[in-house]
Amino acid sequence: MTATTSPRRAARPRVAAVLAAALLLPVLAGCGDDSASGRESGAAASAPSEDVTASLKKDPALAKLLPEDVRKRGTLRIATSVGAPPTAYFPDASSKKPVGLDIDIADSVGKLLGLKLDRQEATFDAILPALGSGKYDVGTGNFGVTDVRRKTIDFVTYINDGQGFAVRKDDTSLSEVTRLDQLCGKVVGTGAGTTFEATLNANRHVCADAGRKRYSVKAFSDNGAILTGIQQGRIDVVMGTINGLRYQAAQSAAGVKFLGEFHRLDVGFAFKKGSPALKAFQGAVNKLISDGTYDRILAKWGTTDSAIERSEISPPEKK
Repeated sequence: MTATTSPRRAARPRVAAVLAAALLLPVLAGCGDDSASGRESGAAASAPSEDVTASLKKDPALAKLLPEDVRKRGTLRIATSVGAPPTAYFPDASSKKPVGLDIDIADSVGKLLGLKLDRQEATFDAILPALGSGKYDVGTGNFGVTDVRRKTIDFVTYINDGQGFAVRKDDTSLSEVTRLDQLCGKVVGTGAGTTFEATLNANRHVCADAGRKRYSVKAFSDNGAILTGIQQGRIDVVMGTINGLRYQAAQSAAGVKFLGEFHRLDVGFAFKKGSPALKAFQGAVNKLISDGTYDRILAKWGTTDSAIERSEISPPEKK
């Protein structure tokens, strides 16, 4: 697989400083169990203070696209997986409200649709099944749109993220990873139950096919274990989200080096299959794109190269 590019990408702005304790928290975000939140794992990162949603008002035309029961209720039950910057995290241990890209996008959509968001924190792996049961109306957690997930879940896309790799900054054995056979002989750490783990396991044969020593995969359900592993040299390479690893590499305190994009994926709001709210959310995201709010949100979180041209409903997975 090769990396794809977006025509809207521009130079990345500098992002806020993050403490070393947040070193590799993003590896689980978006593609697997994100049960260790930034607050629980001891992470602390300063947050941009700009309120990019303050001027947004309800758009009556978009609101009419919502199901009648949701309009009457005036609230939307949203499950949010809170993990690490820049997606969604607690800026300090005392914070009661998460911040991040996912938070700003969801809040902006809520304002355009005239809805109050009833945000409930949930683990990544619990959100998708709960959508089918009706516990939540929508979920956010940097959910990558894959063909497997599209069989049971519908998505409304709002950014383009995906898979990348990072090593310790003092590691000179790798300068980039664009093919999995570049990992031969390495120990690769990632999140248990993630698309990262699935990708690595499905392609273990590439090194043997080339007559080289296979890479090994260590999957963890706890962010702290990955952090300790890379610091102590028990893990050579980390596979995680492009935005998360790139964010950490931009911080001098983090001590990691980003090795490049491996595979891009669209990311979207998650809904139960056939949800009647899909069109309303798609319309709201597209309005944010057209009026410039979208660009301001991505610039705030240092993710302008993850911009999309327009929101789509459950597009095919990018190969």
